[in-house]
Amino acid sequence: MAYHYEPAGLYLEDFEIGKEYVSAGRTITEADVMTFAGLSGDYNPLHVDEEFAKTNMFGTRIAHGALGFIISTGLTNQMRTHEGTTIAFMECTLKYVAPLMIGDTIHVVVVPTEKRHSSKPGRGILKQNLKLLNQDDKLIMESDQVLMMVSRE
Repeated sequence: MAYHYEPAGLYLEDFEIGKEYVSAGRTITEADVMTFAGLSGDYNPLHVDEEFAKTNMFGTRIAHGALGFIISTGLTNQMRTHEGTTIAFMECTLKYVAPLMIGDTIHVVVVPTEKRHSSKPGRGILKQNLKLLNQDDKLIMESDQVLMMVSRE
């Protein structure tokens, strides 16, 4: 039998404008920060040097802002709303509001804000707002995003 993947994600038409789609939580660990530093090459002492970081405004190391964004994409995919039905991540704006701390348990809230069909059949554009929140529901990062999605039309 040949392999056949069946997408689990929602089609463009299935997204409800204004509905909140909420992910599970995930705790940011020391290993996450050090692995991301190694992958990205970003060894800023703010993230990897506790003695240096004690002198900053946070009094300790903080996780990379980009790490929070990358994990937010994974949390979104784990909701299965976008799994296999996202054609392309086309555009986003990011606003970092508060530091992402090692030990924070984060989750995302994704709210579709606009959708339209493309001139090409089988695809459309979804605009969404994503909020990355910590265990206290404190906003860490906000992102407006444009995605190309599979559609039924």
